[in-house]
Amino acid sequence: MTVIWQPTLDAESGHWLSVAAKMADESFAPLAEELDREQRYPWENVQRLVDNRLAGLFIPKEYGGEGASLTSTVAVVERIGSRCSSTAAILCAYQLGAFPVLLAGRDDQKKHYLGEMTRGVATSFALSEREAGSDAAAITATATREGDGWRIRGEKYWIGNGGASRYYVVFAKTDPGAGGRGISAFMVDKEQDGAVIDELSDKMGIRGTQTSNLKLDLVVPDEARIGDVNRALRLAFQTLNVGRVMVAAQSLGLALAAYREASTRAVERRAFGHAIVDNQGIGFKLADMAVEISAARMMLYEAARAYDEGRDVANLGAMAKLYGSEVAHRAADAAVQIWGGFGYCKPCIAERLYRDQRILEIYEGTSEIQRLVLARAVRKEVEDASAAGQGETSQLRSA
Repeated sequence: MTVIWQPTLDAESGHWLSVAAKMADESFAPLAEELDREQRYPWENVQRLVDNRLAGLFIPKEYGGEGASLTSTVAVVERIGSRCSSTAAILCAYQLGAFPVLLAGRDDQKKHYLGEMTRGVATSFALSEREAGSDAAAITATATREGDGWRIRGEKYWIGNGGASRYYVVFAKTDPGAGGRGISAFMVDKEQDGAVIDELSDKMGIRGTQTSNLKLDLVVPDEARIGDVNRALRLAFQTLNVGRVMVAAQSLGLALAAYREASTRAVERRAFGHAIVDNQGIGFKLADMAVEISAARMMLYEAARAYDEGRDVANLGAMAKLYGSEVAHRAADAAVQIWGGFGYCKPCIAERLYRDQRILEIYEGTSEIQRLVLARAVRKEVEDASAAGQGETSQLRSA
């Protein structure tokens, strides 16, 4: 029996977890420090994901994937994330790019773009801009009618897997005066004339990933449009609802890695004649880590199960992402503290985890945005209950 709570997985999820565990331990973990040091995109890891059918794990079988549940997918991401944060983030970026196509694409678009993804030719999600991150309705990229197609102009920023992906789901305003109700989505091939990537971000953590900009001045046919005109902001939010569950899985993987590094060090390191875990200042810190990681893990797997059952995960996904990312923050911080001076220096794994963690509280919606989502949900719940109560009172009075 382990101290950290363990989810009960079905045979499918257990199978994919075992595949991921073998790859993570044998291939991804030994490479993680090198990827961080050299800020190098791990094409060899991507090929391993493809060869082992994990690149298209969540893609339906009719489009060449495995049709696995979200529970299976988060189990895989969590396990890989416990060994290499960058590779886990790459797998999550695959999912984020795929979901707009899955949710709103035509059948021919699904066959092409999702089929390509199973072969390692990825699609990226391109919503954010330099001055429009959390406020997605404030994007300034435009798509205007030109002949039978659309002229897209603007620049996208903070694109996960940017540069490494071939295709991009680009969100642009097709009715600039309508705010968030005038946004549409288009598939863009970076090999097209007028698509330029000229900046790769030099990041604090997950340095084995690529994050880029995308400058656009090109025409795409109407067939490149994903979903209905002026209805894509809702599509973006639906995608992010699932993406937040995936970030929660990344967070748990990192938190588990931090716990592993901290607890091992605390038992093996001796000071004042005994293992430092016997000092309450250290032992209690590890106890708190175990409780918080277990609670965050329960929330993660409940969110995945809810999605698999067809339930709305907007609120539960926000909770899982918010709590999981902040638990990972505290776990990484504790790991550095327990390792002491070594934890502050490279190549200590705790030092890398500390840097890798920080983005988890920012992308796919900052912690502040998750709290805003939940605060609005609380208000709506109270207002709905109040309205229902007033309705019941009116019925009693009329009776």
